[in-house]
Amino acid sequence: MSACPAELPRSSERHPSTRLLHGLRPPAAWLVRRKWPVRVHDADHVPATGGVILAANHVGVIDGPLLAVFAPRPVHALTKQEMFVGPLGGFLRAAGQIPLCRYAADPGAIRACLRVVRDGGVAGIFPEGTRGDGELGRFHHGAAYLALVTGAPVVPVTMLGTRPPGGGSNALPARGGTIDLVFGAPWRTAQQPWPRTREHVRATSVLLREHMLSELDGALARTRRSLPGPLPAGQSEDDPDTGLVPPIQKL
Repeated sequence: MSACPAELPRSSERHPSTRLLHGLRPPAAWLVRRKWPVRVHDADHVPATGGVILAANHVGVIDGPLLAVFAPRPVHALTKQEMFVGPLGGFLRAAGQIPLCRYAADPGAIRACLRVVRDGGVAGIFPEGTRGDGELGRFHHGAAYLALVTGAPVVPVTMLGTRPPGGGSNALPARGGTIDLVFGAPWRTAQQPWPRTREHVRATSVLLREHMLSELDGALARTRRSLPGPLPAGQSEDDPDTGLVPPIQKL
């Protein structure tokens, strides 16, 4: 099991830089579309200005890069800290991505997201925590917490076609396979001043999850697509309980 740093940097040290966020997106989009047709639906659901939280389902290894490249605004996404090693780590930091420890509460990462949103930027979160079937059965409450603290809208994002049906954790779609990114209707909750109780955060997570499930169903119907199904046995990543919302049965 991976371990978190014993001491977290100050939030100011975790605020992501932006020098690659703008310049690389157009050429990256061109390169991706040379291999896969990418269809972006309802990008106008993302407010053009102000702080926003994008909350996406997570089915494939390329979900994060696709969100960073094809969202209508540059995204500072929470990314597992294991990715921040060597040259890739330097690139991710320069591209504005935020390292996240998944094995314990990570207040530094949360502070970095809060600063992004309060500065009028876009934070990206995958509430499922790790790759899976994309049906939101597992739902951590980081997105709900950010919404409670900031009052910013949460825009659901449904990723479709980023992993082939039955494919493994690192499987890529076949060349030429269409990928859909569907941006759903924004969801808001009233900004809640400190203190925020665990029960309040949990209840807010339930409401957000219900909205995201509704938008997921709408995206599947609109695109006439289906999710890839669960990962093969033994390929699910370790995602320990960090005191977040336990799985909720789909209504």
